[in-house]
Amino acid sequence: MRHVHISQTRTGRRLEGIVEDKSRGMLDGANMYHFIEVRRTDGQSMKVRIDRRLWKSIEVGDRIVKESSDEL
Repeated sequence: MRHVHISQTRTGRRLEGIVEDKSRGMLDGANMYHFIEVRRTDGQSMKVRIDRRLWKSIEVGDRIVKESSDEL
């Protein structure tokens, strides 16, 4: 398991947890969107859209930390 500090998320909230799944899809039929499912430290899961470069750099099992002032 790697510890990854990220500065790119599409949510303004603080996020810390373990990556449980990675997915991608063409939701609008034209653009590829990249997502990770994160198990937060409070036990809840959330799906977060991230950019392609970050999606390619992380793996399931990585621990990620995103501060609320950072962007994804």
